[in-house]
Amino acid sequence: MSIAQLSPAAIRRTDLAEVPAPSSIGTPTPAAAPAPRIRAVPEGTEARGFVLYVGFDEAKAAVAGTSLHRVVEALKALAEEVAPGSQTYAAVALAPEGAGGRDVDVVRLALQDPSALAKHRQATETTDDADRHPAGVIVDISRKRVLLDGDSAGLTYKEFELLQYLVLREGRTIERAELISSLWDAADEDDAPNERTIDVHVRRLRAKLGAYEDIVRTVRGVGYRFDRHADVSIRQASTPSPDRF
Repeated sequence: MSIAQLSPAAIRRTDLAEVPAPSSIGTPTPAAAPAPRIRAVPEGTEARGFVLYVGFDEAKAAVAGTSLHRVVEALKALAEEVAPGSQTYAAVALAPEGAGGRDVDVVRLALQDPSALAKHRQATETTDDADRHPAGVIVDISRKRVLLDGDSAGLTYKEFELLQYLVLREGRTIERAELISSLWDAADEDDAPNERTIDVHVRRLRAKLGAYEDIVRTVRGVGYRFDRHADVSIRQASTPSPDRF
């Protein structure tokens, strides 16, 4: 039975069925043991929620007779059943086609899990000397940086997101409206630009790219695009997801 087919009520009934009945009516029920303290929560802080990484691609979901969307909806329903009033948020982890490794490790890295990032950085430290003084542009997606002839371009978070969005959609013209809806939170209307001010963000990005500003092309009357460029090297282990349920 897949997780999408197992209802929250069924899960709770299974848990309750495993609780043994008292041996006699007069026997007092032992007090419940206190919940163990969550590990790695420093004194002076409190746990406000948790993250559950699920490694499960669409092909495996189809074999199981379900889909990622149905699994997400089942988990969200379970959270509401077990802890009414709890708030949930789910994001899809995207990775390059054919990316190796365990599904859950790819998911953790794609969604920027701190321990997974630390492990990845440690594994790639030996490449630091190699990319210290290269010619051209290095867009290092896994480490959230852009190098220009070996020096950091100093992009802001939003500037890097904008460049990354274009790079990951190589060869496709991206309309301004798509950039706004994908890179700015719809709930934060005060921060979201309009289709004119998106051009300002692109100009600032190009200014920091300097001699390599033409890697971000303007398609007049439509939007922007990134094409394969001899001066640009893309490095990625996985990519953060712009998708939300």
